[in-house]
Amino acid sequence: MKTSREKAVNNMANRDSYFDNARFILIFLVVFGHLIQSYIDANTFVATVYKFIYSFHMPAFILVSGFFAKGIYKKGYIKKITKKLIIPYLIFQAIYSIFYYFQFGKSSLEFDLLNPHWSLWFLLSLFCWHLMLLVFNKWKPVYSIGIALAIGLAVGYIDWISNYLSLSRTFVFFPFFLIGYYLKKEHFQKVISHQVKLLAAIPIIAVIILLVIFPNLNETWLLGSKPYSQLQDITILGIFTRTGVYALNFIMAACFFAFVPRKRLFFTKWGRNTLYVYLLHGFIIRTFRGSSVETYLEPMQSIIILVIASFILTLILSSKLVTTIVQPFIELKWSKWKQLLNNLKDSKSNAYKNTTTD
Repeated sequence: MKTSREKAVNNMANRDSYFDNARFILIFLVVFGHLIQSYIDANTFVATVYKFIYSFHMPAFILVSGFFAKGIYKKGYIKKITKKLIIPYLIFQAIYSIFYYFQFGKSSLEFDLLNPHWSLWFLLSLFCWHLMLLVFNKWKPVYSIGIALAIGLAVGYIDWISNYLSLSRTFVFFPFFLIGYYLKKEHFQKVISHQVKLLAAIPIIAVIILLVIFPNLNETWLLGSKPYSQLQDITILGIFTRTGVYALNFIMAACFFAFVPRKRLFFTKWGRNTLYVYLLHGFIIRTFRGSSVETYLEPMQSIIILVIASFILTLILSSKLVTTIVQPFIELKWSKWKQLLNNLKDSKSNAYKNTTTD
């Protein structure tokens, strides 16, 4: 019989380091992007960095989620993702409501399950993407992707669509999830060659130059959360702007995957815990915003500090200690607690054997 530790080692060996590396880098960018968001109106450089990150990090994150949705037709899969996504959504929606009540000193405690708090939109959209996949997968990829893109472009003309049930982001970002579902490992292997890296550097440099030359580009377009009427004066032209944003997202996401390391690195193991980081970092970021620490930091001079702080926060929230403590609230499991207790029992048993032997 294998010990729990040996099983854990085998599971880590069987995982693909490339995707764990991609996940960790992307969740770090999520934390960093949220951390610097407060400074984008006051500093052009920070705004450029923010727009550059948002040009690819959520599309790439969603694409990876779609890639790992290939078990959609397995027995009990829908029940599994409901437990994994909807129950944590309900729990954290309630926790955020209480958190905001005390943080902002609201007069009453409000629970609104239909308007996700801040980053919780991703859980709701991810659940919907899995359900939508059951329908869109019945068609040929070229048709299903084409229809998904058409819907993503069309919903911008619905003025009431926004944060309600995360409908706007659900439809706008669904093409990335769908394409990720259709992709195979061979497709990712093709983009990590040295030749592709050299080619990928060209659009990355071009986008950076574009953002520097045109600093007034509206970053809200990259969020996928608003109708066209709230994004530009000539609403009818919104479909063309979003088409350009789609092109930017797809190109930049492909460029990102070209530079993801293939080897197992010191942070690879933490790429398995992105959901923990995603759900927990908001409490710290929201506490930081509006605090004396935020006003004390000058973004241009403190950008390195903000990078390091984001990295450390990502490491802490994906650490074994934190994931063990909060696992019952996120995964509704106690396996990490049981493993910890078993390890303690093993260590006590070994210590006892050593003492008796001596």
